[in-house]
Amino acid sequence: MFLKRGEPYALVVGMAGVKMGDRFLQIGCADGGRLAAIAQKVGLSGRAVAVAPDEPSAARARKGAANAGVLVDVEVAPPTRLPVDDAAFDLVIVDDTAGLMGRMRPEDRVTTVRELLRVARPGGRVMVVGAAPRGGLGALLSRGQSAPLFAASGDAIRSLQADGFRSVRTLAEREGLVFVEGIKPRD
Repeated sequence: MFLKRGEPYALVVGMAGVKMGDRFLQIGCADGGRLAAIAQKVGLSGRAVAVAPDEPSAARARKGAANAGVLVDVEVAPPTRLPVDDAAFDLVIVDDTAGLMGRMRPEDRVTTVRELLRVARPGGRVMVVGAAPRGGLGALLSRGQSAPLFAASGDAIRSLQADGFRSVRTLAEREGLVFVEGIKPRD
């Protein structure tokens, strides 16, 4: 009765707005199924890459891709030094649902946002997907156990704006997730 019906990742795929032929990069991987659902949309004419900060995240990315039957290139590297070319991606998603950005030192966060700007193509989009603050009984029971809320706190908006992204805004807060988007200027 309480199970969700249909596609569990429909919201994330819809918010990403990814389409056939896009070049998609995801930083971090808290949920391999979510990564695979987005990567599936780029098709064979596009490219999907995941940069995981550690081997457990990379394993989640590989498993999610394998279970969905999609091709995702997985690299293990810190988000402060992304092993990809400049201006190579139409869409860059930062999976902050487990606190990847929220747990960083401020100087590493700045370096990471500058890396996002470097790897997005002019006119490309960056989206930070983070956990929304819990309310009600859930907030009381999980006090002190949740990841820092980088996206929900407004820090994602401030960070993206400070380092050159335009039209930065919170797109939505639904189903326990917050979506913050910024556009790389065309210059």
